[in-house]
Amino acid sequence: MAKVKQQGLMNFQVKNELPNRMASAANDSFTEESSSEKVKLTRLREGFNFQTGNLSNSFIFISRDFSTDLSELRSLPGRQSWGNKIEFMLSMVGYAVGLGNIWRFPYLTYKNGGGAFLIPYLICLVLCGLPIFLFEVALGQFCSQGPIKAFNGVPIFKGIGYAMVAVSTIIGCYYNVIISYTLRYLFESFQAFSTGELPWANCDNSWNDEKCMDVGRLNRCRSIQANGTLEVPAMCQLNHTNREAPSQQYFENHILEMSDSIEDVGLPKADLVLYLAISYAILFICLAKGIQSTGKAVYITSTFPYVVLTTLLIVGLTKDGSLNGIKYFLTPEWERLKDMSVWKDAATQIFFSLSASWGGLITLASYNEFDNNIVRDTLIVVLTNSATSIFAGLTIFSYLGFMAHSMGVEVEDVARQGPGLAFIAYPEALTQISTGSIVWSVLFFTMLLMLGLSTMFATMNTIITCCSDAFPQLRKRQASFTAVLCVFLFLLGIPMTTRAGLYILTLFDDFGGSYALLVISVAEMVSICFIYGLDNFCSDIQIMIKRPVGMFWRICWKFVSPVLLTAVFIAVLANWKVSTLGNYVYPNWTNYPAVGLILFSVLFIPLMAIHHVIKKGSIKAACEPTSHWGPLNSENRLNTRYENRKHFTRDPHRFIDYTSSGQTLLSSGASFVS
Repeated sequence: MAKVKQQGLMNFQVKNELPNRMASAANDSFTEESSSEKVKLTRLREGFNFQTGNLSNSFIFISRDFSTDLSELRSLPGRQSWGNKIEFMLSMVGYAVGLGNIWRFPYLTYKNGGGAFLIPYLICLVLCGLPIFLFEVALGQFCSQGPIKAFNGVPIFKGIGYAMVAVSTIIGCYYNVIISYTLRYLFESFQAFSTGELPWANCDNSWNDEKCMDVGRLNRCRSIQANGTLEVPAMCQLNHTNREAPSQQYFENHILEMSDSIEDVGLPKADLVLYLAISYAILFICLAKGIQSTGKAVYITSTFPYVVLTTLLIVGLTKDGSLNGIKYFLTPEWERLKDMSVWKDAATQIFFSLSASWGGLITLASYNEFDNNIVRDTLIVVLTNSATSIFAGLTIFSYLGFMAHSMGVEVEDVARQGPGLAFIAYPEALTQISTGSIVWSVLFFTMLLMLGLSTMFATMNTIITCCSDAFPQLRKRQASFTAVLCVFLFLLGIPMTTRAGLYILTLFDDFGGSYALLVISVAEMVSICFIYGLDNFCSDIQIMIKRPVGMFWRICWKFVSPVLLTAVFIAVLANWKVSTLGNYVYPNWTNYPAVGLILFSVLFIPLMAIHHVIKKGSIKAACEPTSHWGPLNSENRLNTRYENRKHFTRDPHRFIDYTSSGQTLLSSGASFVS
């Protein structure tokens, strides 16, 4: 006998032999009456439907064999949601605003014509960035599912969700290595309080060589030149090309013990392995209890960077040469707009800075209230992201201008690309601050840590959510599963702690999270707009926001954005080159792992399409929405085209939904696997 009692509103018994009696019955329904209850059992494709005389419009999906006691099902945890609106907004901002806003956008701006670069950037933001962002947020909020199940509306393209999870896995395993670098620098900055000097401030350390040139040596060389002394030390004979800042040698010679080639790997560095483990321990603590604990963490991780950036900009503007750096950053070179590579960089920067097609946008939006205003949220988050990029550029280049002024070189001689901007150029600039350089260093690397963690929260949650949606029993073991995932990604990151680690990391960054994202974005818009139907998708959005979708969004989703992304993808392929890191050019054989990184995620799309065609028997059948497609909660299906849908089920794993007079009695996410 299985007994269910729902908060005193219902109390009925279901005999375990009922299904067996029904199985032998000629009809697909069976009714049994008792003195207190009338229970009707109806066979459905995904289990059974119970209706009782005491409950109107109620249904319960359970396993075919009824082997699980219903009282145990009551205790299964449901799908979590954000504690409040602010947590969602901060999480979205933290996810979109990451380390790339600090080092990638400033570099691309000055590289591609300064202020002129903002024109293609803003055009791509409006025609591509905003539409893609809204598209994914709308999809996730409507179905309240992770990336894999978000494509149940067009199952032949369900591989898109798997591809997103694969991309998040690739990005996650190297992104946290960068966080481990940040932790190391942060630890060294705190240690500097006892020594009185940052370890990358001078050239008097064991890891420095004759190429090292700090401000003290530079001033001595200038003094020698002014006095006309004939005996010039070797260090003063270096030209600008051969100079290496002490921060560069600290990063490459001490932190990384970097080899000369990707082919010289060596063993993992114990200290980097330790900091990598610490970074995953921090992630585990923040993610162990699911989205609820993450929602609390973002109050700090998503707001603190703005406090630091603002403070650093104010201080930076007081330094000599800072305005020259900002001028260098913003001065437009209008002729550069004729160069297609500038437009390509603008489109890819918009695409990457918003973290689209990683699956994180769908995941975060899936925990929203169903009627949340996604258009307003999209505008706020996307504009905040772009404003942060420009704001970070002003901050970074104010210090690069100060650094160039101190060293007597041009700004372009101190500006670097990628991690070098965060771990070489900026630390070097901070050492030039005469008062409080250690404090500013602590603040800067704390900011980097927060930016990295906020992005990793969503990246890890994407993987966790997809697995939990596919196997709901994992929700009862949230902490254990999170620990296993952290250990798995930690092991994948260990090769990046070797002497060739930065070469490997750069390869992952160049190919693991670039080409595949373009393919995924085009595939998701084509699948929804042309197979599921743009009108159907817009109708789904209208159910949520209670007003029609504007023509601008329709045109961008169906034509402008896919065409623009396809053009960018073709341009990128046409300019395919092996990776470079500074002056180092990767050997040609690295093209093979590069292609492998792309195919690792992209191949899920055709392979899953073939799987569904074989499973359904035809392409047409594989394109039809699954029986459990639609709003997850039953109350959100009322008065919509999903309310009376034939064979509608909550989920292939038999989600349970108790409702009475529109009142949900059991968490709508409760579920189990038969």
